Amino acid sequence: MRDFQSQRELLKSVATTLKRAGIPFALAGGYAVWSRGGPESTHDVDFVIPPSRIDDAVQALHAAGHDPHPNSEDWLMKVSLDDIVVDLIHRLPIGDVDDALLARCDERSVDSVRMPVMCATDLLTCRMLAFTEHSCDFGPVLSFARALREQVDWELVRDRTEQNPFAAAFLQLLEALDVTGHRIENRPGVTGSVDGGTHERIA
Repeated sequence: MRDFQSQRELLKSVATTLKRAGIPFALAGGYAVWSRGGPESTHDVDFVIPPSRIDDAVQALHAAGHDPHPNSEDWLMKVSLDDIVVDLIHRLPIGDVDDALLARCDERSVDSVRMPVMCATDLLTCRMLAFTEHSCDFGPVLSFARALREQVDWELVRDRTEQNPFAAAFLQLLEALDVTGHRIENRPGVTGSVDGGTHERIA
Protein backbone atom coordinates (compact mmCIF):
# COMPACT_ATOMS: atom_id res chain seq x y z
CA MET A 1 0.00 0.00 0.00
CA ARG A 2 1.23 3.48 -0.88
CA ASP A 3 2.66 5.41 2.08
CA PHE A 4 0.31 8.38 2.16
CA GLN A 5 2.40 10.31 4.66
CA SER A 6 5.47 10.07 2.42
CA GLN A 7 3.40 11.38 -0.49
CA ARG A 8 2.18 14.27 1.62
CA GLU A 9 5.69 15.16 2.75
CA LEU A 10 6.89 15.23 -0.84
CA LEU A 11 3.87 17.30 -1.87
CA LYS A 12 4.71 19.86 0.82
CA SER A 13 8.40 19.85 -0.11
CA VAL A 14 7.63 20.60 -3.76
CA ALA A 15 5.10 23.32 -2.92
CA THR A 16 7.48 24.99 -0.46
CA THR A 17 10.33 24.91 -2.98
CA LEU A 18 8.19 26.44 -5.74
CA LYS A 19 6.95 29.18 -3.40
CA ARG A 20 10.48 30.08 -2.34
CA ALA A 21 11.58 30.21 -5.99
CA GLY A 22 8.70 32.54 -6.88
CA ILE A 23 7.31 30.15 -9.49
CA PRO A 24 3.53 30.30 -10.06
CA PHE A 25 1.88 26.92 -9.52
CA ALA A 26 -1.14 25.13 -8.13
CA LEU A 27 -1.84 21.73 -6.67
CA ALA A 28 -3.72 19.54 -9.16
CA GLY A 29 -4.94 15.98 -9.63
CA GLY A 30 -5.98 13.64 -6.87
CA TYR A 31 -4.41 15.62 -4.05
CA ALA A 32 -6.25 18.76 -5.13
CA VAL A 33 -9.46 16.72 -4.92
CA TRP A 34 -8.36 15.40 -1.51
CA SER A 35 -7.71 18.92 -0.23
CA ARG A 36 -11.30 19.76 -1.21
CA GLY A 37 -12.84 16.82 0.63
CA GLY A 38 -12.34 13.90 -1.74
CA PRO A 39 -10.55 10.59 -1.17
CA GLU A 40 -6.78 10.61 -0.75
CA SER A 41 -4.82 10.05 -3.94
CA THR A 42 -3.25 6.63 -4.50
CA HIS A 43 -1.31 7.87 -7.53
CA ASP A 44 1.40 10.44 -8.17
CA VAL A 45 1.42 13.98 -6.82
CA ASP A 46 0.43 16.56 -9.47
CA PHE A 47 1.11 20.28 -9.84
CA VAL A 48 0.30 22.68 -12.68
CA ILE A 49 2.85 25.27 -13.80
CA PRO A 50 2.80 27.70 -16.77
CA PRO A 51 4.80 26.44 -19.76
CA SER A 52 7.12 29.46 -19.59
CA ARG A 53 8.20 28.50 -16.04
CA ILE A 54 8.36 24.73 -16.27
CA ASP A 55 12.14 24.62 -16.81
CA ASP A 56 12.67 27.01 -13.88
CA ALA A 57 10.52 24.75 -11.71
CA VAL A 58 12.48 21.64 -12.61
CA GLN A 59 15.80 23.40 -11.96
CA ALA A 60 14.62 24.69 -8.57
CA LEU A 61 13.42 21.23 -7.54
CA HIS A 62 16.64 19.55 -8.66
CA ALA A 63 18.61 22.11 -6.67
CA ALA A 64 16.47 21.32 -3.62
CA GLY A 65 17.31 17.62 -3.83
CA HIS A 66 14.50 16.19 -5.93
CA ASP A 67 15.65 13.67 -8.52
CA PRO A 68 15.17 13.84 -12.30
CA HIS A 69 12.65 11.26 -13.51
CA PRO A 70 12.36 9.74 -17.01
CA ASN A 71 9.51 11.12 -19.05
CA SER A 72 8.36 10.68 -22.67
CA GLU A 73 5.32 12.98 -22.61
CA ASP A 74 5.24 16.48 -24.09
CA TRP A 75 2.67 17.98 -21.68
CA LEU A 76 4.49 17.53 -18.38
CA MET A 77 7.83 17.08 -16.66
CA LYS A 78 8.56 14.76 -13.74
CA VAL A 79 10.69 14.72 -10.62
CA SER A 80 10.83 12.10 -7.90
CA LEU A 81 12.08 11.38 -4.41
CA ASP A 82 12.27 7.97 -2.74
CA ASP A 83 10.37 6.37 -5.65
CA ILE A 84 7.43 8.78 -5.36
CA VAL A 85 6.83 10.68 -8.60
CA VAL A 86 5.66 14.28 -8.95
CA ASP A 87 4.07 15.37 -12.24
CA LEU A 88 4.69 19.00 -13.23
CA ILE A 89 1.94 19.62 -15.78
CA HIS A 90 2.03 22.57 -18.16
CA ARG A 91 -0.77 21.55 -20.55
CA LEU A 92 -4.18 20.25 -19.48
CA PRO A 93 -7.16 18.93 -21.49
CA ILE A 94 -8.61 22.46 -21.22
CA GLY A 95 -5.42 24.06 -22.58
CA ASP A 96 -2.08 25.43 -21.44
CA VAL A 97 -1.73 26.37 -17.80
CA ASP A 98 -2.12 30.16 -17.87
CA ASP A 99 -2.81 33.16 -15.67
CA ALA A 100 -6.58 32.71 -16.00
CA LEU A 101 -6.46 29.14 -14.71
CA LEU A 102 -4.21 30.12 -11.81
CA ALA A 103 -6.52 33.04 -10.97
CA ARG A 104 -9.39 30.56 -10.56
CA CYS A 105 -7.41 28.66 -7.93
CA ASP A 106 -7.84 29.40 -4.27
CA GLU A 107 -5.29 29.12 -1.49
CA ARG A 108 -5.91 26.27 0.92
CA SER A 109 -4.08 24.61 3.78
CA VAL A 110 -2.89 21.21 2.57
CA ASP A 111 -1.58 19.14 5.46
CA SER A 112 -0.57 22.41 7.22
CA VAL A 113 1.11 24.09 4.19
CA ARG A 114 -0.82 26.82 2.40
CA MET A 115 -0.74 26.63 -1.38
CA PRO A 116 -2.90 27.41 -4.44
CA VAL A 117 -5.26 24.57 -5.38
CA MET A 118 -7.06 24.12 -8.69
CA CYS A 119 -10.77 24.92 -8.55
CA ALA A 120 -13.25 22.05 -8.44
CA THR A 121 -14.80 22.91 -11.81
CA ASP A 122 -11.45 22.78 -13.61
CA LEU A 123 -10.46 19.56 -11.83
CA LEU A 124 -13.62 17.73 -12.81
CA THR A 125 -13.64 19.12 -16.35
CA CYS A 126 -10.09 17.89 -16.96
CA ARG A 127 -10.91 14.41 -15.66
CA MET A 128 -14.01 14.20 -17.85
CA LEU A 129 -12.21 15.42 -20.98
CA ALA A 130 -9.62 12.68 -20.45
CA PHE A 131 -12.27 10.00 -21.11
CA THR A 132 -11.68 8.15 -24.38
CA GLU A 133 -12.79 4.90 -25.94
CA HIS A 134 -9.72 3.22 -24.43
CA SER A 135 -9.79 4.99 -21.06
CA CYS A 136 -13.29 5.33 -19.72
CA ASP A 137 -13.39 4.22 -16.07
CA PHE A 138 -16.17 6.28 -14.49
CA GLY A 139 -15.69 4.86 -10.99
CA PRO A 140 -12.92 7.07 -9.57
CA VAL A 141 -14.27 10.22 -11.22
CA LEU A 142 -17.74 9.49 -9.85
CA SER A 143 -16.33 9.53 -6.31
CA PHE A 144 -14.59 12.86 -7.07
CA ALA A 145 -17.79 14.36 -8.46
CA ARG A 146 -19.80 13.31 -5.42
CA ALA A 147 -17.21 14.76 -3.05
CA LEU A 148 -16.96 18.09 -4.90
CA ARG A 149 -20.57 18.45 -6.04
CA GLU A 150 -21.27 21.63 -4.07
CA GLN A 151 -18.10 23.30 -5.37
CA VAL A 152 -18.66 22.63 -9.10
CA ASP A 153 -20.21 24.97 -11.67
CA TRP A 154 -22.18 22.28 -13.49
CA GLU A 155 -23.34 24.50 -16.33
CA LEU A 156 -19.73 25.38 -17.14
CA VAL A 157 -18.74 21.71 -16.99
CA ARG A 158 -21.53 20.93 -19.47
CA ASP A 159 -20.44 23.68 -21.85
CA ARG A 160 -16.79 22.59 -21.77
CA THR A 161 -17.42 18.86 -22.22
CA GLU A 162 -20.42 18.66 -24.54
CA GLN A 163 -18.32 17.70 -27.60
CA ASN A 164 -16.83 14.67 -25.83
CA PRO A 165 -19.46 11.88 -25.99
CA PHE A 166 -17.90 9.97 -23.10
CA ALA A 167 -17.99 13.05 -20.88
CA ALA A 168 -21.58 13.69 -21.98
CA ALA A 169 -22.54 10.15 -20.98
CA PHE A 170 -20.84 10.60 -17.62
CA LEU A 171 -22.74 13.83 -17.06
CA GLN A 172 -26.01 12.02 -17.78
CA LEU A 173 -25.02 9.43 -15.19
CA LEU A 174 -24.36 12.18 -12.65
CA GLU A 175 -27.79 13.65 -13.35
CA ALA A 176 -29.48 10.26 -12.97
CA LEU A 177 -27.73 9.78 -9.61
CA ASP A 178 -28.73 13.33 -8.56
CA VAL A 179 -25.10 14.33 -8.09
CA THR A 180 -25.53 17.61 -9.96
CA GLY A 181 -28.64 18.52 -7.96
CA HIS A 182 -30.60 19.40 -11.11
CA ARG A 183 -30.91 18.47 -14.75
CA ILE A 184 -28.38 20.25 -16.95
CA GLU A 185 -29.99 21.04 -20.28
CA ASN A 186 -27.98 20.70 -23.49
CA ARG A 187 -28.23 23.40 -26.12
CA PRO A 188 -31.09 22.55 -28.50
CA GLY A 189 -30.26 20.22 -31.37
CA VAL A 190 -26.59 19.66 -30.60
CA THR A 191 -24.80 16.75 -29.00
CA GLY A 192 -21.28 15.33 -28.98
CA SER A 193 -19.63 13.03 -31.49
CA VAL A 194 -16.79 10.56 -31.24
CA ASP A 195 -14.47 12.58 -33.51
CA GLY A 196 -14.88 15.74 -31.40
CA GLY A 197 -17.32 17.45 -33.76
CA THR A 198 -21.05 17.89 -33.37
CA HIS A 199 -24.10 16.47 -35.04
CA GLU A 200 -27.79 17.19 -34.98
CA ARG A 201 -29.84 15.21 -32.50
CA ILE A 202 -32.45 13.04 -34.19
CA ALA A 203 -35.88 13.51 -32.60
